[in-house]
Amino acid sequence: RQSLAGNGTQTSALAYGGGAPDRSANTELYNGTTWGELNNLNTARDNLAGVGADGTSALAFGGDAAPASTTDTESWNGTSWTEVNNLNDTSPNAGSLGIATAALNFGGGGTVNTEQWNGSSWTEVNNLNTARDGNPGGAGTTTAGLAFGGKDPSNPTGATESWNGSSWSEVNDLNTARRQLAGDGTQTSALAFGGENPSVARSNAVELWNGSNWSNQNTLSTGRNVLAGAGTSNTSAIAFGGTTGTYSNSTEEWNGDGVVTE
Repeated sequence: RQSLAGNGTQTSALAYGGGAPDRSANTELYNGTTWGELNNLNTARDNLAGVGADGTSALAFGGDAAPASTTDTESWNGTSWTEVNNLNDTSPNAGSLGIATAALNFGGGGTVNTEQWNGSSWTEVNNLNTARDGNPGGAGTTTAGLAFGGKDPSNPTGATESWNGSSWSEVNDLNTARRQLAGDGTQTSALAFGGENPSVARSNAVELWNGSNWSNQNTLSTGRNVLAGAGTSNTSAIAFGGTTGTYSNSTEEWNGDGVVTE
């Protein structure tokens, strides 16, 4: 499936929502070796965002659901999804960072909107500097975060912004501007992978952020966009789903200097 969300670690990751081609509520857990089916989302959707520390806790929010974009937010307790308080604004194709009890939702719909989740409700906070949608990547926490890539508002961008807990600051751009990418890690140790731009419809590009600059790394085995990712640093990550021109269930692990296809 494509246009799904994911979170967690290389040995405990969740994948949920997406489309193949119909909007999906499916939830799967990766245990480091295989994927297993779990209880579904309450609202089937694609182009959603999600966060979580591992496969036992997650937050899914926004996206496109029949008949229109949704603000629905759901919390995962390791067994099932529960509906909680909604986003203030619809924001399909937004970016996200954080964990299930402290998250940011940013961009989406070509906006600069940023909302913060405190474990019970969403609050509008200071906006991005660059309006975007197109599934920008995110990494870090609600006190030290990073947003990168996406669409600005009609062209893929490499714009990268750093979040200090209250406002965004522009920092150095990705080497390859792209939208519909995935990311993981921290504000000072992040990965960006996959995506698309006018030159490459399904990118296999991987870039590493060291706190000040992006550098090109060994590429994905399978170039794709509208994929999902999970991981805790730029030395341990997982990429899954997306499209290569057809819907993909490919899963790849990153070990810090290469990618292994599962």
